[in-house]
Amino acid sequence: MFSKPTLPAAQPHIRRRGLESGLSSAQLQRQIALLEHETKSLEAQILGMQRSTSWRITAPLRWASRHFQRIVRGASLPRVEERGDYTDWVERYDRIDTADCDRKRREIDAWPKRPRLLLMPAGELSAGSLDAQLYNEWTRRPAGSSPSGFKAAASADWVIWIEPGCALPPHALWAIAQQVVAHPDARLIYADEDELDANGQRINPFFKPDWNPDLFLGRNLFSSWIAVKAGLFDEVGGIRPELAPPEQGYDLALRCVERVGSEQVRHIPHVLAHRHASEAALGARPAGVAVLNAHFERIGAAARAEATPFGYRTRYALPSSPPLVSLIIPTRNALPLVRQCIESIVLETDYPNYEILLVDNGSDDPEALAYFAALDAQQGITVIRDERPFNYSALNNAAVARARGELVALLNNDIEVVSPEWLAEMVSIALQPGVGAVGAKLLYPDTTVQHGGVILGVGGIAGHAHKHLACSDPGHGGRAQLAQSFSAVTAACLVVRKAFYEQVGGLDEAHLGVAYNDVDFCLRLREAGFRNVWTPWAELLHHESATRGLEVAAESRNRLAAEAAVMQDRWGKLIAHDPAYNPNLTLDSEDFDLAWPPRTSL
Repeated sequence: MFSKPTLPAAQPHIRRRGLESGLSSAQLQRQIALLEHETKSLEAQILGMQRSTSWRITAPLRWASRHFQRIVRGASLPRVEERGDYTDWVERYDRIDTADCDRKRREIDAWPKRPRLLLMPAGELSAGSLDAQLYNEWTRRPAGSSPSGFKAAASADWVIWIEPGCALPPHALWAIAQQVVAHPDARLIYADEDELDANGQRINPFFKPDWNPDLFLGRNLFSSWIAVKAGLFDEVGGIRPELAPPEQGYDLALRCVERVGSEQVRHIPHVLAHRHASEAALGARPAGVAVLNAHFERIGAAARAEATPFGYRTRYALPSSPPLVSLIIPTRNALPLVRQCIESIVLETDYPNYEILLVDNGSDDPEALAYFAALDAQQGITVIRDERPFNYSALNNAAVARARGELVALLNNDIEVVSPEWLAEMVSIALQPGVGAVGAKLLYPDTTVQHGGVILGVGGIAGHAHKHLACSDPGHGGRAQLAQSFSAVTAACLVVRKAFYEQVGGLDEAHLGVAYNDVDFCLRLREAGFRNVWTPWAELLHHESATRGLEVAAESRNRLAAEAAVMQDRWGKLIAHDPAYNPNLTLDSEDFDLAWPPRTSL
């Protein structure tokens, strides 16, 4: 470890460019009036630009481009349906009428084979849940009542374990059977769910992502029921009746997941279960910790689970000799921010083995240059002078090539460390099998969320999950407080093995020099078979956009348009359907609000 650099304090010298719209004030006001159907006003979008979603200027360019294109070109706005609450949403998009039922029955008649379902409720179900089912190829056996040597596959194709008190909508079994017919390789199936209040009103939906193994360790994605191929059910030994129902289902799911591939787990993006609100708390249970720890022992993972108010946290053990991590921080001048960033790392980080590579991209402030020279003389800090025109991807790629660490951490110069275990947490996850990039929970200085993972499609290309949410808010389904896979995480704070970084070619400096390079990098990791993980247990402050400010001149807008076109060309299918999100959730904002209308239908 090295000592904190000590230099005289410098005053911030931050220059901010004005917004250049190319329109007069009167013209701009007339155009703004035409945007009244937009979900947010131009004023809100300008505020959003001042809080960009990737390094320095990425989001300002993205959001500015969106509005300038509509203003200058006169592009029509998409029609946004009138919105209400969840009750209105259910009434509009989640009702099955007689015609729907008739259509589904005709579809069943056309199936070459009807899957046989064995229902195993762990207790009493809500009245009428089974009597009203459209699909009738099922039998029922109470969970825990099977005789010794019972084999489900002898009389059924699939087993469905159901929590006590669960209410199934009439089309639930049909949807499961339809999924089995459509995906014969499936071995596990789950669906979205919501709650019923004391008056039987549907509330608090949980619209789940597609299979997300890291989120599954935080909360059971298979509640309120789990559908298991009968042969797999027999293979894992069935249910364990000595466990209480919540853990009974979680334990069954864990033992099944240990034996299947990710592509064999299917998610139905529709609400196919209603839980009683009194039984739907997010908080973890001690028995669940024991079930998770038994899972870690079976798979040989050096990990331990612990309970939190929102679910479960998995702590992965670091090697006895933690690997060297190279922290890469590009900057141009910005002395106050760099000083804050470097000194917070040195003073607050408890990880014992790291180096800092400060990439000086043509600084000309004498005070900053003097400080950088002093840093370069410190043990464990190297200052790399890189005079090329600003290209975020190229700056990082060149620094990674010089990094000595087994892992590299990309950091913005406006990051401030506030949680000592941030780097240990991120490294411990990055070292797990199958993990590519690891992202952190970044907070604005007011401690609201700036980055909680990246959602594809929001705002056009990508946005940040749970942005502006209170730091302690659980978020949708507790996701703001649980580690999970995302398709991408921001490079404002990103940890990855150097070998993986180089394997996929690093950041794209030829086509994505400024915007979207981190998203593209993460998607290439995903394409190579890795999963990208976000953890809420690595918290840092992000003093976002403090140095470069807004750049929305025509040249910048043209560059953004070109980079957005690259992303659409490469990743259009993923952008349209992010597996870490849900088609029932909006692409208009980053708050996991409902989609009006949803991008799926039964």
